Amino acid sequence: MAATTVWFIIIAFLWTGYFFLEGFDFGVGVLLPVLGRSDAERSVLLGTIGPVWDGNEVWFIVAGAGTFAAFPEWYATLFSGFYLPLLAILLALIVRAVALEYRGKREDKAWRRRWDRALFWGSLVPAFLWGVAFANLVRGVPLNAAHEYAGTVVDLLNPYALLGGLATLTLFLLHGAVFVALKTTGEVRRRANRAARLAVAVAIVVGGAFLLLTQLLYGKPATWPAVAAAALALVGAALANARGREGWAFAGTGAAIVLAVVTMFLALFPHVMPSTIAAANGLTTANAAASPYTLKIMTIVALAITPMVLLYQGWTYWVFR
Repeated sequence: MAATTVWFIIIAFLWTGYFFLEGFDFGVGVLLPVLGRSDAERSVLLGTIGPVWDGNEVWFIVAGAGTFAAFPEWYATLFSGFYLPLLAILLALIVRAVALEYRGKREDKAWRRRWDRALFWGSLVPAFLWGVAFANLVRGVPLNAAHEYAGTVVDLLNPYALLGGLATLTLFLLHGAVFVALKTTGEVRRRANRAARLAVAVAIVVGGAFLLLTQLLYGKPATWPAVAAAALALVGAALANARGREGWAFAGTGAAIVLAVVTMFLALFPHVMPSTIAAANGLTTANAAASPYTLKIMTIVALAITPMVLLYQGWTYWVFR
């Protein structure tokens, strides 16, 4: 297997892990004013992600760094063409991180309400815009012969991309609601179960429509099994949640997110940024990659360090189970 293909798989794995883990963080943040009716209940909700949210964000940092090192042309074109939405995501993530750290610094209700609002928007904006960004990658964007973005921010707000944003938002909401039900008891858990029942219905409609449209417009024979499995995972999550089996429901929502991301990367390969102007203008794993020597060194480092990182994060989840 070519080193470029290996690194495409690694980048896909990192983004998949990020959406699986950070997805329930975003969901909890957006659901904070819905599930938390009092300051004490909102503290309980934030306690479910308190020990792990910053570790989950590391996947995003590593995915970005890996893209920069392995596919510098892809990184440069992506961050210049998607500058405004990615800037909005980064600012939202900063606001969200500050809100999580500063909310408990003062015993003042007005202070905490302000940070709760910041946390809500800091979770909702990236949950929606990540879907918009990745849908545009699959669909393709206007790239000229120099592999530079030749469109405007309005071009990124096409119907398919907006549907992708709604799909990630609803999936993350569902993932977060099930996670809260899994980690809490009492009234908060009952509210989370009710929210999950509503969210799973919306996720099946919106997420199913997005994946089906992706398959019909950009899919390949290899992506049909992933699309079908994602739909089955959502149905399984709905059944498990209805029976109060939060662990199985969480596995179902997580599997649906993983399979949705896998579908998008399979549909994308071997491109990393297709061009809507001319196919020859698009970026592929071949013309966007770093030198073979760079990829070789990176592969050795990744093989040595990645298992340790996975073991450490797994240990963290075990300690705070």
